[in-house]
Amino acid sequence: MIPVSEAKKHDLVVIGAGPGGYAAAIRAAQLGLDVGCVEKEARLGGTCLRVGCIPSKALLESSEKYAEAQHGLEVHGIKVGGAKLDLAAMMARKDGIVTALTDGIAGLFKGNKVTRYEGAAQLDGPGRVRVGDTVLEAGKIIIATGSTAASVPGVKMDGDRIGDSTAALAWPEVPEKLIVIGAGYIGLELGSVWARLGAQVTVLEYLKRILPGTDGEIARVAQQLFKKQGLAFELGAKVTGARVKGGKCVVEVEGKEPLSADRVLVAVGRKPVTDGLNLESAGVKLDDRGFIKIDAHHRAAEGVWAIGDVVGGLLLAHKATEEGVAVAERLAGKAGHFDPAVIPAVCYTDPEIAGVGHTEEQLKDDGVPYNKGVYTFRSNGRAMALDRVEGRVKVLAHKETDRVLGVHIIGPRAGDLIAEATAAMAFGASAEDIGRVCHAHPTLSEVLKEAALGAYDKPLHS
Repeated sequence: MIPVSEAKKHDLVVIGAGPGGYAAAIRAAQLGLDVGCVEKEARLGGTCLRVGCIPSKALLESSEKYAEAQHGLEVHGIKVGGAKLDLAAMMARKDGIVTALTDGIAGLFKGNKVTRYEGAAQLDGPGRVRVGDTVLEAGKIIIATGSTAASVPGVKMDGDRIGDSTAALAWPEVPEKLIVIGAGYIGLELGSVWARLGAQVTVLEYLKRILPGTDGEIARVAQQLFKKQGLAFELGAKVTGARVKGGKCVVEVEGKEPLSADRVLVAVGRKPVTDGLNLESAGVKLDDRGFIKIDAHHRAAEGVWAIGDVVGGLLLAHKATEEGVAVAERLAGKAGHFDPAVIPAVCYTDPEIAGVGHTEEQLKDDGVPYNKGVYTFRSNGRAMALDRVEGRVKVLAHKETDRVLGVHIIGPRAGDLIAEATAAMAFGASAEDIGRVCHAHPTLSEVLKEAALGAYDKPLHS
């Protein structure tokens, strides 16, 4: 790593080493550009790798195994007695995975000759980036500073008893009572983790439904299944305040009696990180929500591009990665391809929830004629063998052309199954195309095949 006291010129400087930034830096270097990447954290990988996607999925997997050992193996003829929780070991495993992956990115930087600068960056006029006392010069700059957890007015977050997802990934003990503010992906994933480990979880959501933006039918099925797992929901709940008082967390909800809990997780979305970047010095502008304005090619100003959460859209790591690769390729003189209409989203609860493309509500609102095919996991041989029969696959196809417009899944390994649907949609496939492709038997993917068959004709096994 070059000390920040030494100035250096580069073809490209990337600000931020999260999934979008590090992917852009590596791809640009692979294509022959001299690349510098500035990251203020000691470890590379951004929020997703350090305190987001990766550690949360590690805890989700571990907590699922703990729950299964307690009450999920008897049906398989396996009796387990006295399963005990070692939370410290679970947390250590999670931390080990994060360390291995962050070290891996550092190795990729070294292997691809990306120069790493540690420190907070700010633009210093066109073609210049300041890191401490050093000014980096580059004809091309990519901003990939990501997002941070949003807050709720009146909620006093102390980073411990009342905190965001980062705090909830490292609590030293299982809270007896946990209140989750926000019924989106983050709230439900981490709420599920702590519920499996023994917490009594109540989820407060301002809207009248859970999983905003998810297909409504899928969200309704999800809520029913989460209730069976012990999660309590209060919808239409406007939180007006939260504080620690007398050793307990007190959460105030408009029109209701205050709620008490041992810990509170605030998961109400994310906001872009732009403070301190001195964007105006290079002519970069923000929209009304604070995201960086970009054109169709992710250009934010002359010589400046922006990608990932900081530009809005779906705030997802893989979306940022695809944007980063596409922009890097364009800057290296190649075409670069990114299609914002075909970005899958996955909620890693149990069962998993995944979707790509339009929801049924969106098609109705837009007046698009469509056919719908729905098939459940309950009659699928592989799902029965796994004892994971809850859920369904939903395929939405244009009524006149049969082109697939959206696919939504709740069920076992939905996050893996959505990849086939995403690939099919990326190449303009019809529901009949998916339905006529030979799927291995017995596999969970056969449920997608049957739902596709149902969208253009009728399922075979109906």
